[in-house]
Amino acid sequence: MESRLQRIFLILGLSLCVLTPVWAQDDEEASEEETILDGVIKPDIERREITEDRIDSEDWEFGMFAGNMSIEDFGSNDMFGVRFGYLITEDFFLELAGGSTKAGLTSFELLSGGTPLLQEDERNYYYYNISLGINVFHGEIFLGKSLAFNTAYYFIGGAGNTLFAGNEYFTSNYGGGFKLFLTDWSALRVDVRNHIFTHNILGGDKTVQNLEAHMGISIYF
Repeated sequence: MESRLQRIFLILGLSLCVLTPVWAQDDEEASEEETILDGVIKPDIERREITEDRIDSEDWEFGMFAGNMSIEDFGSNDMFGVRFGYLITEDFFLELAGGSTKAGLTSFELLSGGTPLLQEDERNYYYYNISLGINVFHGEIFLGKSLAFNTAYYFIGGAGNTLFAGNEYFTSNYGGGFKLFLTDWSALRVDVRNHIFTHNILGGDKTVQNLEAHMGISIYF
């Protein structure tokens, strides 16, 4: 019995002596492979620290704007207005806007030198409307290497009323614009709009298109 146990222990001892160098060699080869791969896959790159500006999470917008408006047949004049908006989603927004300008003289009035077609107070032009906008082409503008601003182009369209020449006219509008977010709570906006309505100031009914271009500042709260 003792001789049998001695044989078993002898066989186990010889097996360990044979296998130990093999295991040690495998560990050394694996360590060498990891060292080589670390040098190839993990280069020494210096990471830059980037601070990303966040747009304010509030949904309301208030803005003021000024520009120029061309009233068909009545020339172009300076205009100003205000807007109040609600951000439905990141892409869609509602906007209530109002503006005013003053009509000039028509070509007939300038050439004839006769009685003006409109009284002075009737030349005041006011409009208000509600519109739906969609933001498209979100992006960024880079100034130098360390300064970037979020941007968005948008299309907008809606309807409202125009008060002009002593009457009120149903008016549709459409256009587009550009937003440049200066901070997380303010933005610079540039807009181009077309206001369309029908009047009979010059005699028969006529559909006019009044182009407006303005620039303004908006705040979010």
